[in-house]
Amino acid sequence: MQFWINVVVLASTYALLAAGYVLIYRASRVLNLAHGELMMLAAYLAFSIATVLPKQSLAVIPLTLLLAALIGVGIYYLFIRPMAGRPLFSAVLVTVAMGIVIQGLVVLVWTPRVQYLAVLLDIVNQSHQLAPGGAISTLDIASIVVALALFAALAAFFRYTRIGLLMRAAAENPLLLAQRGIDFHRLYAIAWGLAIGTAAVAGVLYTTTNRLEGTVALIGLKAFPVALVGGLGSLAGALPAALLVALAEVTAIQYVDPLLSNVAPFVVLLAALLLRPWGLFGTPEELERV
Repeated sequence: MQFWINVVVLASTYALLAAGYVLIYRASRVLNLAHGELMMLAAYLAFSIATVLPKQSLAVIPLTLLLAALIGVGIYYLFIRPMAGRPLFSAVLVTVAMGIVIQGLVVLVWTPRVQYLAVLLDIVNQSHQLAPGGAISTLDIASIVVALALFAALAAFFRYTRIGLLMRAAAENPLLLAQRGIDFHRLYAIAWGLAIGTAAVAGVLYTTTNRLEGTVALIGLKAFPVALVGGLGSLAGALPAALLVALAEVTAIQYVDPLLSNVAPFVVLLAALLLRPWGLFGTPEELERV
């Protein structure tokens, strides 16, 4: 029982991060390879805000998410928009450089010391017994619920709101929208804001149940195979792909060797690339765009 609880909890974190990869790719066709570092940055920002507002989680978390979304919008306008008209790999290289800079920034500002966000926020993470041999903590339950709620909200946003529909249209044919007088760059910026906001959600949830340290960005790198396995253009594919990758990782930890936990997601990715390179819910056309 505990095995499957661990799989679902880990999958919820991966799904939240994969959603950010998909949102950015669907909008601007850019692979954001700094997503893990941006998640880590959001977690450290939450820590900084919590030092000013200790034990005020109801204020710290919304402020962190808002700040992360604004950072996402700023990144698009400052670094990604100037890449318009250039080869896509140029924008990808920009995100790689940005990730390296963020890593250095974290070391300079926060130092590599281990921090504990839950202590500052005064969050009590109680354990709940589900069945004999199976327990789950309050924050792990929150992670699962938030992941499901966020995916439902994003699905409704893209299907029923005007901005969501325009963002889908901009992903398919930005030239047509521009001819109709619609600023597709604004839509792309919103997508980046949403993506970094979801990364902040994942970062805060993960670092309240685990330690906050400089290696947290590795979680974002391990979530990248989830986005590819599910299909870069498909939010729906992120959930089953997250479960598949989490299953492989927890299996490796429990039955093979814990040292292989960082390898398991990429083994799944290699298998997926051989069998269905466009992803579980992707299309061959999406693969050609990559």
